[in-house]
Amino acid sequence: MLASLKHAWPDAAIDWLVQDSFVDAVRAHPMLRRAVPFPRRELGQTMKKGRFGELRRWLGEIRKERYDLVIDAQGLLRSGFIARACGAPRRVGHRAARELAWLFYTDRERGSEAAHTVDRMLALVAALGVEPVQDTRLFAPAEDRKAVAADERFRGRSAVFAPTSRWAGKQWPAERFDAVAERLLAERVVDRVLVVGGPGERGQCEPLLARAERDPRVVDLVGTTSIGRLMAIVEHGTVVLANDSAALHMAVGFDRPLVALFGPTRVDLVGPYGRARDVLQVIEPGDRFDHKDAANGRTMMERISTDSVVEACLKRLAD
Repeated sequence: MLASLKHAWPDAAIDWLVQDSFVDAVRAHPMLRRAVPFPRRELGQTMKKGRFGELRRWLGEIRKERYDLVIDAQGLLRSGFIARACGAPRRVGHRAARELAWLFYTDRERGSEAAHTVDRMLALVAALGVEPVQDTRLFAPAEDRKAVAADERFRGRSAVFAPTSRWAGKQWPAERFDAVAERLLAERVVDRVLVVGGPGERGQCEPLLARAERDPRVVDLVGTTSIGRLMAIVEHGTVVLANDSAALHMAVGFDRPLVALFGPTRVDLVGPYGRARDVLQVIEPGDRFDHKDAANGRTMMERISTDSVVEACLKRLAD
């Protein structure tokens, strides 16, 4: 969306309101004037106590910018309310926005729930008469790219493994990630396996972390990276192996070789954009695409064999 708007209006000053913990994901983009942090937790805590002064002050700072246009890509009550409160005369969002967020828009794009999420977002700029630009590039913060380049642990060819997921039904068995690491290192097609994940996800990748303790070629980074550092690590990777998670979509943004493991998730709606060829998924008649059903999801994920994943990784590395 950002690339499309900037291509159509090169002189426009474009800001991006983003939850403060995710600012690193967008702040280094050269087409962006600035990322505006949304202190969700801080404001939420004060509002629970019945104090709304902080919210009014924060909205007051937003209103000072005198925006001409706001596009609500999230489509929730909170984002719709902020779109209206910032004072912009034109506010664009999806007609089917949840939680009645559409009430706050001046322009309601009809959209299609059957389209990929990226295409649904691009429909919002198309509604403005802006031609969508297929530019999904991401940009890691310069300080994180520099730190990764200088770190001895990342020298050589690195396979980035992202074996975790917020949802148990999206997790490929941890012992199979470990088996893939063993095979890739044994065949000497990579020099390192970098294991990434959030601070609360170490339990999801115990076999790999145990291997890291006895093999220095496996690097335990779980819970130690900021979003910016994770982006720089993915950008550095020779190949990325991931469940349906943030690292997967970062690999698309940095155009890295990718093997994406999918089970109870609709690839056509939320898969790696333009990279369906990089998805391993085994679908059988009667399957339900419900990632919140852990048992159903595990059944689908376990159909992906270790051999098929190794083969896919080797192909990406050969290519």
